[in-house]
Parts: sequence; structure tokens; C-alpha cells
Amino acid sequence: MVTTHNLGFPRIGGQRELKFALEDYWAGRQTGHDLAITAADLRRRHWQQQAKLDFVPVGEFSLYDQVLDMSVTVGNLPARVANKDGSALDDYFRAARGRGANDSPCCATAAGEMTKWFDTNYHYIVPEFTADTQFELNPERLLSQLAEAREQGVSAKPVIIGPVTYLWLGKSTDGSNRLDLLERLLPVYAQLLEALADAGVEWVQVDEPALVTDLDANWRYAFNLAYHQLKTNRPKLLLATYFGELRGNLQLACELPVAGVHLDALSAPDEVNRIVDWLPSHKVLSLGVINGRNIWKADLAKTLEWLEPVHEKLGERLWLAPSCSLLHVPVDLTPEQDLDGEIREWLAFAVQKLDELQMLARALNEGRLAVQGPLAANKQSIESRQRSTRVVNPVVRAAVAGITAEQGKRQSPYTQRIALQQTALKLPAFPTTTIGSFPQTPEIRQARLQYRKGELTGPAYTQKMQAEIAHCIREQEKLGLDVLVHGEPERNDMVEYFGEQLDGYAFTRFGWVQSYGSRCVKPPILFGDIHRPKAMTVEWTTYAQSLTDKPVKGMLTGPVTILNWSFVRDDQPRKDSCLQLALAIRDEVQDLEKAGVNIIQIDEAALREGLPLRQSDWETYLDWAINSFRVAANDVADSTQIHTHMCYSEFNDIIEAIARMDADVITIETSRSNMELLDAFKNFEYPNDIGPGVYDIHSPNTPDRDHIINLMKLAAERIPPERLWVNPDCGLKTRKWEEVTPALQTMVAAAQALRG
Repeated sequence: MVTTHNLGFPRIGGQRELKFALEDYWAGRQTGHDLAITAADLRRRHWQQQAKLDFVPVGEFSLYDQVLDMSVTVGNLPARVANKDGSALDDYFRAARGRGANDSPCCATAAGEMTKWFDTNYHYIVPEFTADTQFELNPERLLSQLAEAREQGVSAKPVIIGPVTYLWLGKSTDGSNRLDLLERLLPVYAQLLEALADAGVEWVQVDEPALVTDLDANWRYAFNLAYHQLKTNRPKLLLATYFGELRGNLQLACELPVAGVHLDALSAPDEVNRIVDWLPSHKVLSLGVINGRNIWKADLAKTLEWLEPVHEKLGERLWLAPSCSLLHVPVDLTPEQDLDGEIREWLAFAVQKLDELQMLARALNEGRLAVQGPLAANKQSIESRQRSTRVVNPVVRAAVAGITAEQGKRQSPYTQRIALQQTALKLPAFPTTTIGSFPQTPEIRQARLQYRKGELTGPAYTQKMQAEIAHCIREQEKLGLDVLVHGEPERNDMVEYFGEQLDGYAFTRFGWVQSYGSRCVKPPILFGDIHRPKAMTVEWTTYAQSLTDKPVKGMLTGPVTILNWSFVRDDQPRKDSCLQLALAIRDEVQDLEKAGVNIIQIDEAALREGLPLRQSDWETYLDWAINSFRVAANDVADSTQIHTHMCYSEFNDIIEAIARMDADVITIETSRSNMELLDAFKNFEYPNDIGPGVYDIHSPNTPDRDHIINLMKLAAERIPPERLWVNPDCGLKTRKWEEVTPALQTMVAAAQALRG
């Protein structure tokens, strides 16, 4: 019989219960006990939704981030976090967001650095190491969740991040080699596995996704060292890899002394037969056969065609699972009753994906006749999507085919453009600006909700949004910012807002996915060819500009970010979809320029996110991604200044590709990394203007003026001061005005001091 299991489940809840509980706790409206009750209730419900599986993941539920949880488990929180009064929960949130429950803004802690989880839109808190780092087991969280699961009759499979991937995900803060810490870390892992064995655990899922990346000989040796030391422990280990192919690490993974290996069969279809042949006969093979990162129904008949021969070879050694944790998809499709019926038939969220998994297992265990009805229904859905006339637009495809190299070029080089722009804009040294959004107040959200429900007319809604824009402009003028924004009150999300105005997109009401902590996004569904019927932002931007003599930036989301932050169609190359989006944004850029907007920011926050995990695959992706941005941005006059923004990713190794974007100004996140991202400029002379983010907006902390000045001085060691801007590291929509105003006052004061 085939064994079914899951690698992880969405933790936020179908109605974002965890988000609201966290924010109530941080605001003092709930106690830690209240938060724990909500978390326990969510775990209970999630385990019930996975009850039909042979093994259910336990311990992957997190109040903020699973990597931070692993840091707590091995006793590796930074000293600055733990050396304060308060509870263990306070320490946890200090590491996550710089603030414990009772900490004041003036006495808060520097939050841990945050970056993307491999090539997803999930962000994790980066573990910090020094040569003196010591580890100490703290298993209470995992053991308590295991006890909860046992009380509820759950067939539990604890989930932990493996020791090598944990070190691989982290950073050394003193230049030491973090692999040197492996010998200290392994005894703690051994103690953890023994504790789980003592609790009666049979299988432990050990996540080692670093195996799908390029590893040098030292990291490969670390895997051998780690698992040969851990093999004496009693629980059976399922080594889980996902997000990509093992390639040169396939033999290594097969030969490690573990009881089973999980392969993401959707990301590595060509490796299935290889791993079947390589894997020793005493080990189980778990295959990820349902896409854990996208929302399209699986073609079950097509999957069975290649899976049945594998089952014949492996028999009971075959396990089935989603490709990766279902953290990256919404919880349940059932509530989406307002979604277009035809498109809804093409989709599967986390709950439905587990149903698909059960159908595949039953077909293998009992034969296809046992699931004849569900297989027929699945086939009908797959064919309906393939036949739909809503998917293909010949006009759009002709436009993409007609794109030329000239469409991606500015009229003149940067040195000529910037002289014209400086004459027109008359900005001071170290010009100040923000990334685009300002706080989304309850009043703004209420107005959008009323408008969506039909309780507010179009003119009344416009009037309310214009009032919010006017308030935002007045506040920025009071603060003394040099380049203003309209604040984006009309935008629910930087991607969904644009998707709602483009043909080829569909939208959910409850399709939330966790980005980090309490921050959730609702990715739109890109199901067909993309077309822009009309202007999307011109009215709001020109209204804002009419209120002030200072320049107001037009704010757009770039084609690569819209692509990477959507659930993307899987029936054509991503490159083709991206170019369709580029043409739509190009039309918007041209309309903004015609309306007199001479600064236009095209955010590409997710450029790095789509970068393949293997460096040998980077060039192909970067070529079409950079070209898509250039097509969108570059049909403007030299005097029009193009900005772009990127956040929370490592850019050092792709800085030359970023320079090829040829944006006049780029703003990036550097505050949490203390300007480490600017190390790239030691060996590469970045040619254009740059705004290194000096205010960490993902923390409620108020930045320190002298700290900002010092950060900018560090930046000036690498970038000529005349090409530096001063700005936050991201948009301000998630913050409150009472947090934003003093932070921006400090930022402006720092810029004024720098001018002196």
C-alpha cells in the first residue's frame, strides 16, 4: 500500500485567524495566553483537515517563521534579543520584529535580517552565527505540539529543518566559517531526535532543501558528516528536498544513512527514474506529485501514467506527498463562491490538493476503477481549461511577437539623462523620498469594503480616496520630503490592484498566503493572455500632483514582480506571460508621461525571487526578466526619471544584471543588513543613482538619526554621494501613522545633516 503524507500546511487559517491574533497580541489587546489558544485551535483544525493522511506533519506550525523556530529549538537567538526582561515569547518576537510585548519604541531591539525562502515569496528570519556560537536544546515547542497531536489521535510526523540547511540559511556576523559550527550543532540535533524517539515518534521529516542548490565539496562533506553522526538515533529520518532538481547531489542524497528521501517530482521529473534506480532497497521514496506552490488542478490521469510503473517497482516503499509544504497556497477553495465558475473548476487549494493526493494513492492501491468518478471529473476540468476561449488572445500574442530590441532601450545613456533630470527636478543633495505606499488605515479599508459591497457609489468612493491622497500629500510636505507619492490608498495590494484591471486575471476573496509573520498576500490568478483595457493609475497620480508643487512619483509594479507574485498559468513559458505584462505596464508608463508625470517608479521587488536556484540557469532567466523590465520602462523621454525598487533579497551576485535594467534610480533594502548588500559595489562600479533603505519598515521601531547618518556614510564609501538617495527600505502600508511620522522625521533630519 502507498503511504500518504504532507510536508506542511498553511498556518494562517482560512480567515487569517493567526494574523489577527498576532496583531492583537502585539497591540496589547490580547494576552500571550489568548494567542496560544488561537494557535492551538488552528493546529487542531489543520490536523483534522489532514486526518485522512497516513502521516500528518507536526511542528511546522509557527507563530512567525519556521527558521526562527529552529533557532529557538537549538538555542541560537542573538544575545541582543535575549538579554532583556520579558518572556521567551518576548525574545522570540524581538528576533522577528524588534519588539517584545512590553518594549517601547525607544528601547527596542534590532530585528533579525529577513530574506526570501529559496525562490518563493515567503520570508524567513536569517540565523546569525559567530565563531563563538554555542547551541543548547530547547525542544518544548515541538514536544508540546506533538503531545497536542497525540491527544487528538493524529498520526504525527514531526518536521524540523536539517542541520546543514540550517547553517546554509544563516549568516556569519564576524566573518567566520559557519560550517565550523557543525560539530557543535550536531549533538543538539542528536538530543532532539532522542527526545522525539522517547516520545514515541516513528518518523521525523528532516528538511534539507539546500540539496537542490549548488554545493561545493565542503557542504557536500557536511551532509555526509552530519547524517553519519545522526544515524545512531532511533527515529527513522525522511530527508526532504524540494523546489528543484538534485542534479549532482542525487547520489549523495541517496547514499546518506537515512530511512527515506523525498524528491519534488514536479520540479525534477527527469530524476524520478534515476532516484528509483539509485535508492537502496531498504529505503522509502517519497515523491512530491501534487504542486505545493501553484493552484491549478493536477492532471491525475497524466500523473498516474508515469506513477504506476514507479509503484510497480517500489510497492510499499513508495510514499506520496505534495511537492513541498502547502504553506505557499491558500487553505481551502470551498468558500470561493464568488469566483467565476469556469475558472473555479480549474483550481485546487491546500485542502483540495490533499484530496487529489488521496485519489492518486487510492488509484495505485486499488486500481483506477476505484476512483473512476473523480478521475472523470478531473479529466473534464483539465480539458475545460485547455478548450477555453478565454485563455488565448491573438492580438496580445501578435504584439509580443512584434517586440524589438529597440523597444528596450532609452534614447540616451544615463550620464546624459541625469543632467536633464537634475535641471528639471532641482532636487537637493541626498534627496528624500518613500517607496510608495503610506498607512492603510481602518477608514481606508472600510471604504474599499463598502465600495466592493455596493454600499458606496463610485463618485463617493473616489471622493474618499482623494481625501486620503490629500492628507498624504500634506503630511509629506510637512515632513519636508523632496519627492512625494500619492500614498496608494486605493490599492489593496501592489500586485492584486493591477491584476484587477488587466484582462487575463481572476481573483479570490479568501486566497490568502503568508509572506512573513502576520503579513499575508492574496496572489491574483493569471489564467490567460494579458491585456490592459484602460489606464490604471493616471487619475490618482495626476490628482496628487495637482495638490503640490513638489514632484509626485507615478507608482507601478513591474512585470517580473506581477508575474512572480501571481499564481501563474502553467500552460506556456513564464517568459511569454512576463512579456505580455511588460507591454501592459509599458502602456501605463506612456500614459503617465503624457499626463505630465516625470518621475515614474516601476517596482521589481521580486526580481531576485524568480532567480533559479542553480547559477548555471541564471543567465536565461535574467535575460528575459531584465528585457521585460526594459520593454516596460524605456519608451520615455530622457527627462523622465525611471525608478525601481527591490527588497529583502541578496543582490550582490546579480548586481551586473540589475545595472542592465538601466533605471535612473534604484532603491533597495539595506537597513537590516547594515549596508552589507552594498558590498557588491566594492568590485562593481554601479553606474546610476541608488537609494539604500535606511529605515526598516518591517519593524515598529523608530530609527535613530545618527544610525541613519552612519549607514549613509557607509554607502558613500561605495557610491559617490551625489548619486545617493535617502529612503525607507520598503512601502509603509503595514505601519501606522504614529509610527511612520516620527520615523520619517528622523530620516529627513538625517538627510539634512548629511547635506551639511
